[in-house]
Parts: sequence; C-alpha cells; structure tokens
Amino acid sequence: MTDDASTILLVEDDDATRSFLADNLLADGHDVITADCARHGWRLMETKFPDLALVDVGLPDGSGLDLVRRVREADGVASRVDPLLPILVLSGRRGELDRIRGFEKGCDDYVVKPFSYSELRARVSALLRRAHRRPGMGRLRVGTLELDPPSREVTVRGKRVDLSQKEFALLRALAAEPLRVFTKEELLRGVWGFRSFGVTRTLDSHACRLRQKLGRDGDRYVVNVWGVGYRLVDGPVGA
Repeated sequence: MTDDASTILLVEDDDATRSFLADNLLADGHDVITADCARHGWRLMETKFPDLALVDVGLPDGSGLDLVRRVREADGVASRVDPLLPILVLSGRRGELDRIRGFEKGCDDYVVKPFSYSELRARVSALLRRAHRRPGMGRLRVGTLELDPPSREVTVRGKRVDLSQKEFALLRALAAEPLRVFTKEELLRGVWGFRSFGVTRTLDSHACRLRQKLGRDGDRYVVNVWGVGYRLVDGPVGA
C-alpha cells in the first residue's frame, strides 16, 4: 500500500481552510472526506474508516481535542472507530502547554496555524507510512483462529466462539501482532482506555476467560508472559 491509496478525513469548520486542504490533498493523490464539526467527523470515522484524520481544535460543537480523546478511548468494537487511527491536530494555539495538551489527549502530531502546506504534506506522509505498517481492519487468521473485525465474528477450527465486547477487543489487539508481547499497560490503555493503572485484575480476568473460550478444543491461545503482559501465541503460526 502507498500513501496515494490513503483516505484522509479532514475535520475543519473554516470553509477556506477546508477547501484549501482538500484541494491540495486531492491533488497529491489522496481520497479526502470532510466534516465541519466533531459530530460529523465521528460519524465518518465510524462509517468510512479513514487512514488518517486532520482535526482542527476550534470546532463549532466542541474542542477537536475532545474528539481526539474520544477516539483514543474507543474500544474499536461497540463504536467501530479505530482507537489507533493516526490523528494530526491543527491549531492556532502555539504555546508549549497547548501542544502538550494535544499530545496528552492522544494526537500523533500537532501543527500550528498558519502552516506551510509542504511541511504539512511531509508530516501527513510520515504518519501514513507508520500507519500502513500496522495491520488494518480486515479479516485476521492466526493458526486455527480467524476473526473478522467488521462482523465481530470469531472462529476456531471453523467453530464459532462467542465473545463479549471487551474480550473481542482484547483478542483483536493481540491478533494484530500475534508473536509480540503486549505489556499490561499497553493493553489497559488501548483496550480499556485506562490512564492510570494502579492495582487491577481487569485484564487478567478477561485474558483468562478468553483463553478458556479459544482453547475449548485444546488450542493454546493467549499466553501470559509473567511480569510483562500477554501475547496471542508462543510459536510460528500460519499467516
């Protein structure tokens, strides 16, 4: 996949800025969808599955940073919004504290208005390169396990496995890189939206139930790496 095939969501309420960016991004070969408020932007994230979002901070129905936070807190299941969606924030606020707040809310990059389109284009390309290295929203197969994110269907050896929303969200996170060990902090942040962790058994209890459901025919999935976190499998598997 290349940057040219990317769909970019532009959430900007200023007509002139929105038209300028849309025209230039289209000229660069991207597919562009636009929204003039946070509510419409969220709806497009749920239905059009963009590869990248450019979000203005000052929107008529709220702060663009609240939209960023809402995306990061999504579980990618009930809302259908990808919590890992790359987001570049556009803002007229250039102070250090403003930029820090943007990153704390979960943005991947922060560009101050007025900006150079050449620089913005370079930042967009960098975010898309990173995004295209990670698995998308399509059907995933790991050994005897298969899951389809849009339909939320999971099968092991062709037999359907019924999972709760959080169990499915946890499985999808692990299946993205089945041999990689995800730390507990990563999973609690990405699946549950936790900002502080403290002492909680939420992840362990969900992982235990998920392991039991997936292993009813003797398959071994959801491996606990003691003191670190979890991975889906502990050896080579089919793609």
